[in-house]
Amino acid sequence: MTETREYSVDGMSCAHCESAVTEEVSALPEVEGIDVDVAAGSLRVSGPAERLDDDAVVAAVDEAGYTAVRAA
Repeated sequence: MTETREYSVDGMSCAHCESAVTEEVSALPEVEGIDVDVAAGSLRVSGPAERLDDDAVVAAVDEAGYTAVRAA
């Protein structure tokens, strides 16, 4: 079953930020869909519920140069 998770991302301010986060997170093999909203500072990731790994998503955002936490 596919699940969508939302994360708050700090530090994004432009289209380059969106591109960097999209590139890093979409490279994760379990990610099937991604939506980055720079204005809202949010990231939505979808994929198989049993395979989505919050730590991997947060690490990918960190690799892009930003900070993320899973939204409650």
